[in-house]
Amino acid sequence: MINPVWLNTFCTLVEVNHFTRTAERLYMTQSGVSQHIKKLEQQVNCQLLERHGKQFSLTVRGQNLYQQGSALLKQWQFLEQQLKEDSAYTGLVKIQSPGSCGLQFYNRLLALQTQHNELSIDYRFAPNSSVERAVADHSADIGFLTQAPSLSELISHKIAKEALLLVTPSRVTQPTWQNLCELGFIGHPDAKHHAQLLLSENYPEFEHVDQFKRMGFSNQISLILQPVSLGLGFTVLPAHAVSAFNNPELINTFHLAHPISEDIYVCHHRHKPLAKRMQYIIEVISAIQPKTA
Repeated sequence: MINPVWLNTFCTLVEVNHFTRTAERLYMTQSGVSQHIKKLEQQVNCQLLERHGKQFSLTVRGQNLYQQGSALLKQWQFLEQQLKEDSAYTGLVKIQSPGSCGLQFYNRLLALQTQHNELSIDYRFAPNSSVERAVADHSADIGFLTQAPSLSELISHKIAKEALLLVTPSRVTQPTWQNLCELGFIGHPDAKHHAQLLLSENYPEFEHVDQFKRMGFSNQISLILQPVSLGLGFTVLPAHAVSAFNNPELINTFHLAHPISEDIYVCHHRHKPLAKRMQYIIEVISAIQPKTA
């Protein structure tokens, strides 16, 4: 039987793609990681990695082992969780969401951890599509989304609405179509979705975000408004992300004639029962959100 400890080290190395960071994640030495990989290759009697200096790539057999081995490790984790006492206040909960949701939720979840020392929150920011995939492949237990999921493996329901806002540099006092075209657009992972929702309802000229010249992009929620504040372009963001910006005097925020809100959904895997701690997290987050219509 394949040694599960060595298999876990191998799968973690593939996912992290770096020996030193793998060692840090697993609380091992780098030489310990290398030894596990060597022992695993000896056990399965084949080469799993092609080494290129400090880099590596998977052999065909290595790719096959990763695909099947990672699925097996997740099944073992599920089994271990099911055998433990199911408490609402104990255990790990892996959560992913777009940054705008995270700005609202993360501090509240940290407050829960201070109340329940045995509750562990693993919170990661990602675009909607990545959140969906993470929940579908069991890399995350719960996903918060700003659009309905499209993957059949997921089940979801709405928990809130949040207003979308047009944000320009402070010098802009009238967000006319001409002004927006002259400014250009600052992109972010959900920018096309947000722009389509808000601008299509308020500007008859709008067809798609590519009508604007691209003036920048950031995948860090705390940095998206930085180029806007410097006069480099405009963007569309959820209200909570705008309110978290540290220099509000450098931007102008516009509630347009036809206000648009995006729905916030919570999702989990259709075929994975929710542990009590996951249900508890969903209840806490739902309780702090405005009620949907």
